[in-house]
Amino acid sequence: MRPVFFLLLLFFVGASVSYGQSQRPEAREIQDTTLNFSRRFEQQKKPELEVPITDYMIISAARDTSVFDTTLTIKKEYKHNYLRKDNFELLPFSNAGHPYNTLGLPLSGQGLYPRMGARAKHYQYLEVEDINYYHVPTPTTEIYFKTVMEQGQNLDALFTLNTSKNLNLFIGYKGLRSLGKYRHYLASNGNFRMGFSYKSPNGRYRVWSHMTSQDFLNQENGGLLVPSQFTEGESEFTDRARVDVLFENAENFLVGKRYVVDHDFLLIRPQDSLSDRGIRLSHTFNYETKTYEYRQDSPLLYFGDAFTSEAINDRAKLRVMQNKLGLGWESKALGNLSAEVNWFNYNYFFSSVVITEDQFIDNALKEDEVAVGGSWEKQWGPLNLKVRALQNIVGDLGGNLLDASATLQFTKDLSLEGMLYRSSRMPDFNYLLYQSDYTNYNWQNTDTFSKENYNTLTAALESQKWGRLEASWSVIDNKAYFATAPEGDLTLLNELDRLMVRPYQLDGTINYLKVKFENDLRLGNFGLYNTVMYQNVTQDQPVMNVPEIVTRNTLYYQNEIFKKAMFIQTGITLKYFTSFFANAYNPVLGEFYAQNQEEIGDFPMLDFFINAKVKRTRIYLKAEHFNSSFTGYNFYSAPNYPYRDFIIRFGFVWNFFS
Repeated sequence: MRPVFFLLLLFFVGASVSYGQSQRPEAREIQDTTLNFSRRFEQQKKPELEVPITDYMIISAARDTSVFDTTLTIKKEYKHNYLRKDNFELLPFSNAGHPYNTLGLPLSGQGLYPRMGARAKHYQYLEVEDINYYHVPTPTTEIYFKTVMEQGQNLDALFTLNTSKNLNLFIGYKGLRSLGKYRHYLASNGNFRMGFSYKSPNGRYRVWSHMTSQDFLNQENGGLLVPSQFTEGESEFTDRARVDVLFENAENFLVGKRYVVDHDFLLIRPQDSLSDRGIRLSHTFNYETKTYEYRQDSPLLYFGDAFTSEAINDRAKLRVMQNKLGLGWESKALGNLSAEVNWFNYNYFFSSVVITEDQFIDNALKEDEVAVGGSWEKQWGPLNLKVRALQNIVGDLGGNLLDASATLQFTKDLSLEGMLYRSSRMPDFNYLLYQSDYTNYNWQNTDTFSKENYNTLTAALESQKWGRLEASWSVIDNKAYFATAPEGDLTLLNELDRLMVRPYQLDGTINYLKVKFENDLRLGNFGLYNTVMYQNVTQDQPVMNVPEIVTRNTLYYQNEIFKKAMFIQTGITLKYFTSFFANAYNPVLGEFYAQNQEEIGDFPMLDFFINAKVKRTRIYLKAEHFNSSFTGYNFYSAPNYPYRDFIIRFGFVWNFFS
C-alpha cells in the first residue's frame, strides 16, 4: 500500500500547489470588473502554454544538465523497467526487485575506498550519482508505474517546484512489492529521496543537498530443489507455485540512510569580463549508514554447521562520514583547476567477536583515511579534456585513482571520446571481515588481502546517423572473488551438498576486452535497433566469467494515428547471449560467487510490445518472453535460479507541468 499512498499524496500536493499558484493572481483581482477579470485570466494562462520544455531542467550530480524528455523512443522502451535504465548488460531474476546477474562488467567507477559489500542487493540502491536536482518554471510531477509478476505494483513518483528562481525543492518515492511466481520469493523495496538546490541572487553561493532512506526486503528460497520439475515442462509444474524450492524460511534485508550537502562559495569575483572568473571554495559532506541482515527461522544444513539451533540473525553495519574540501581556480585561459582534500571516516562492525579454534575475529574495522588530489577541465574549441587524480596518504584501505577523458567533436554528427580509468583499493568490507551464525561464514582477511588494481582504457566513436562503437581494454590485478573453493576448483554444489562460500584473492592478472556496437536503422516508419557486445577474458583461473556474445535486436514500426493525436510504437525484441559459467547466487552474503561447473545461456528471449504516447503520457504494454513455452525450459538467470516465464505487463510514465 505504500506506493499507492505516496502516489495519492504526491498528486494531492502537486495539484494543491498548482491550483494555489494559478488561483492567487486571480484572487487579487476580485474587486475588478468581470471583463477585466476574464482578460487577466486569459493573459495569465497564455504564458504558461508558451513555456518551452527546455526550461524544465534536470541537473545531475556531476552538474550536467538535461531536460524532461516526454518523447517516445526505443531507448525509452529499454528503460521502462524497475531500474529505469537500460539493463542490456544485466540479467534479471524471476521476480522484480531481486538481484541481477551480470552479462557485462563495468570496471570504471570502483572508487577510492571499499564499499560495504552485499553487491547483489545494490542494483536498485540509489547512490549519490543517481540523485538528480531540478530547475523548473512551474511545479512538475513525473509518475512511473508498471505491473509486477504477482500481487503488487511498481511506482516511482517525483514532485519538484521552484519557490523562486534560485530555490528548487524536490521529493520522490520509488516503491515495489511483488509476490513472485515461485514460493517464498516476495520482494518489498522502497527508495525515498528529498532535497533542494539554491543559488544566491549574486551567484556567489550555491548549494545542493539531499537525503535518502532506502530499504530492500527479499524473501529467499535458495532456488530449485528438484530442477527436473522446471526443465521437463510438465503441466503440473508450469504453475510455478507448485515447484519445490530449497527452503522457505529465510530473507535478507538492506537498509540505508544518507545525508549529503554539497556547496561552494566564490571567494574572488572577476573584475571584468576579460579577467579570470575567480577562485571558488567548495565543501562536500556525506554521512551514510547501512545495515545488511540475513534472517532465517532455523539453521539449514545446506549452509553448514551453525553456532545456534535457534533462528539465524546475521547483521553487518557500516557508518561512513566523508568530507571533501576543495579550492578551485576558474580561468578562461587555463580552464577549471582545483585541489582537494578528502577525509573518509568508516566504522564497519558487528555486535560481537568470534573466537574459534583457528582464529579470533574482531567485531569492527574503523579508522580514518585521508586523500589529496585535484582535477582539471578545459575546452579548446571542439576538444574537451577532464582529469581527476587522488592519492591516499593516511590509512591502509585506499590507494589511488585516476579518471581522465578527452572528447573531440569532429562535426555535429561525429565525435570521438577516449577514457582512462585507474584505481587501487582494498576489496569491499565483507571480503575483509564477516560474521555469521553459520560457522563457515566467519573470516578476517585484513592482513592477507592486498589492494585490487583496475586499469581500463576506453575509446568510443559516435555518430547520430551510424551509431556508437565502443571498445575497452581492462587489466585487473589481485581481484577478490567469492567461491566455494579457491581458484581452479570452483565446484558448484547441488542440493545434497553444503554451500560454503568464502572470499579469495587471485594471485595473477586478468585481461578483459569488451567491444560494443549500437545503432538504429530506419526505413520510413520501420526501424531496426541493434545492440551487440563481444567480450573476451584471459585469466589463469576462471574467476571472472562473461558470455562471449550478447545481442539485442528490436524490429519496430512507429507512426502517428488519430489525426496525430496519438503516437504508437510496436515491435519485437530479441535478446540472446552465448552460454557461459555464470556466477551463482548466495543469499546469506547477498553476493554472487564464481563457479565453473554449470553453464547457462544459449536461449532466446522474445518480447512483443505496443507503446503509445498521448500528449505527455507514454503507455507501455509488453508480452515478455512470450516464447518461453515453445523454445524449451532451459532458461536460467543463475545456476538453480530460473529466468522469467511468459508474462504480460502494463505501465506508463506521466508528466504534469502545472
